[in-house]
Amino acid sequence: MSLDGYVSQLAFEPDDFQRRAFEVLERDESVVVSAPTGAGKTLIAEAAVHRAVESGRRAFYTTPIKALSNQKYAELTLVYGPERVGLLTGDNSINGEAPVVVMTTEVLRNMIYLRSPALASVEIVVLDEVHYLQDPVRGPVWEEIIIHAPAHIRLVCLSATIANAGELADWVRERRGATSLVVETKRPVPLESLYFLKDLWDEDPLKLFPTFVGDKGQRPNQAVDRLLSQQKGRRRRFVTPRRLDVVEHLARSEMLPAIYFIFSRAGCDGAAATLASAGLRLVDRDDRDRLREIVDRRTAHLATRDMRALGFDRWLTQLESGVAAHHAGMVPAFKEAVEEAFTAGLVKVVFATETLALGINMPARTVVLESMTKFNGETHELLQPGDYTQLTGRAGRRGIDDHGYGLALYSPFVRFDRVASIAAAGAHPLRSSFRPTYNMAANLVANYEQREAERLLESSFAQFQRRSAAQAARNAIVNLEKELSRLRASAVCERGDVFEFLELSGAGPARSGRGVLELESGDVIEPGGGRAGDRMVVLQRDRWRSSDPRLVVVGPTGKVRRIRVRELAPGSTRLGRVELPQPYRPKDQRFHHRVGRVLKAFEPEVEEVLGWTISERSGGHPVGSCPDVADHVRIAQKAIRLEKDLARRRRHVGGDESDLVEEFDAILALLGVLGYVDGWALTEGGEQLRVVYNELDLLLAESIRAGAFMGLSAAELAALASVFVYDPRGSGEAFISPTRSFEERWKVIEAKWRGLVEEEQARGLKATRAPEAGYAETVFLWASGSTLEEVLEDEGVAAGDFVRNLRQVLDLLRQIRDGFPALADLARQAIRDTDRGVVAAGGQE
Repeated sequence: MSLDGYVSQLAFEPDDFQRRAFEVLERDESVVVSAPTGAGKTLIAEAAVHRAVESGRRAFYTTPIKALSNQKYAELTLVYGPERVGLLTGDNSINGEAPVVVMTTEVLRNMIYLRSPALASVEIVVLDEVHYLQDPVRGPVWEEIIIHAPAHIRLVCLSATIANAGELADWVRERRGATSLVVETKRPVPLESLYFLKDLWDEDPLKLFPTFVGDKGQRPNQAVDRLLSQQKGRRRRFVTPRRLDVVEHLARSEMLPAIYFIFSRAGCDGAAATLASAGLRLVDRDDRDRLREIVDRRTAHLATRDMRALGFDRWLTQLESGVAAHHAGMVPAFKEAVEEAFTAGLVKVVFATETLALGINMPARTVVLESMTKFNGETHELLQPGDYTQLTGRAGRRGIDDHGYGLALYSPFVRFDRVASIAAAGAHPLRSSFRPTYNMAANLVANYEQREAERLLESSFAQFQRRSAAQAARNAIVNLEKELSRLRASAVCERGDVFEFLELSGAGPARSGRGVLELESGDVIEPGGGRAGDRMVVLQRDRWRSSDPRLVVVGPTGKVRRIRVRELAPGSTRLGRVELPQPYRPKDQRFHHRVGRVLKAFEPEVEEVLGWTISERSGGHPVGSCPDVADHVRIAQKAIRLEKDLARRRRHVGGDESDLVEEFDAILALLGVLGYVDGWALTEGGEQLRVVYNELDLLLAESIRAGAFMGLSAAELAALASVFVYDPRGSGEAFISPTRSFEERWKVIEAKWRGLVEEEQARGLKATRAPEAGYAETVFLWASGSTLEEVLEDEGVAAGDFVRNLRQVLDLLRQIRDGFPALADLARQAIRDTDRGVVAAGGQE
């Protein structure tokens, strides 16, 4: 069916990449679309939905989070009417038999595993944000859908810009049949990358530079480097501009509205509070009236006492100043009000964490990155180029702005050239995070014969990437073997064996011009006379102009040593170079350990022997007297290096291709020992495991079988469920047991976890993460009837975290209710006691 009628009703002319995607849909093929944020991928999905509905078939529209599902449900309801659109998110079940149903990806995955008859009439499935499949926890769900969805269903896979879109499309084609790739690399609004700093020595201290210059804006701006190089002595000259300075500068330069990314919830809250208290006013009286209408509508369902506990008045004051925070620690009603007000142009600056980058439609004129590093739970790491592309993708409003601005702020810990290289690099490749889980194994046993199940595992994107990498490696080996034969044939001297000459001369000459005194920070060396693999990274050069120069080096364990240059034994080699972690802190022990981890992952690039010459080491061999000895040696050394490289490549190639099936077999063996499978059949426990969709699925099933959930009150059951869903931000937390009964059950669960980890380690499986009881008392208090104010004050928790964690507890309680009949009545009571007040109102999160 043609989409001409659909296109004719649009108020604008579709872009070329959208038209190409429409043609794919008209051919009844699946399509993979990779395009920048804001380019218009959603129009393609909506066209696919339209085509399915007009042909009398059904369309499922999946999103990664419930908030996006609710947003898309509201949008499609305006188009098709409430009677023709449904919503399934786990929390909500509205009109599930409708022609168009919006749902989270997990809901669709569960329907596929349970072989829901509703799938028979589905023509199109939209997989929004398909690049999410690289997420280590939830990413495999996207692959499970692509692998297991009924063959008649066509897919519309929408992805942000990725470097390997072709590889993803090839895999989808291998799994789903006819599939076309549509790529758009051009942003709908061009991005200008900027660099902002404060020069304390200048009367006009705020300096805004273009990051790139040249006719095509591709060269890093050398003027920035020249200015920064003028810092002399210990007196500080350059600093990061204050947040108020940045916002006021953007306002004067007509660069608002702006999304200001700060990778800290406290930082976002503090920034909004600081600007509001400084008297900044970015909103006029009329806009404040419109703003108040949005706030009243979005918070109408919240009780007055809950609003007081949430700090409503303080939050509203910030909004009326034109600034707001946006992060996961806020309740959904507050976040949604901020999103609507910002989109309407009533809030001018939003201070946000990176969670805003996922899906929510909030374009701005400017995106500010306060830092080019973020904390990963253990240390601060540089943003990846893909992170920069994703975050700045919101800069520039289509149809409003001629340019969008990506503004990076000066930091003494990240050099300007690193900022420029990250900004210039663009997208990063999509990497699969797929691996079999206990729940997945149970569903494979239930739905397929063993060989078919193994074939499906081998059909994953993870395995596809491994096969592709292995084939590329094999092809490279063939080419290198030909090159090695050519080099050996060229390294011939009529006066003798060149390779024998090299061996007698003690590892041969250095490559031209390379000596010990030329080593620099980041060089990887391997001392001669030591054990193979005894590598070190040069951190610093010490006493370099003295008669006794030394190197400060770091080994793979992070241990620092100072070695005299003259002590390096003959045959010491330089193997290549690593990028030292940023920020560069050579006296920080944690920095040393990070360098050690980088060294462990290092693969040799070259092999340059340091400090020796032919005349010094020839040993009288006749080849040493040949006038062409330098050429012979150069070719032979290249052959030796190539031979070593080939040996390394042969050791690594092919070993990863069967990993997933081997891991699956190990999981099955463990499930057999524990009584969840009997051969290739599920036991009663295995049937229950099928419906447990939780990161700690097997531990939960084992704990229930051990009786840990029996004989509890409803509040205790809710608290105990929390230990399987709570994931503390950072290291584990100390906790107070809400009751003696809970403490007894917690000890059972801990013992089960330790036993499970021992079994996993014995089979080479990834260990199940530890359960966490740090939120149990909070959940117990809420399920026992405490008010929000009491919980937030007593427990010191963030309101948004509280709502999100309680929604996750509710989701697990529903699984327990549906999968474990003996606990069904108690689980229902726990759900009723928990799903109330601000938690019930937060069901859209």
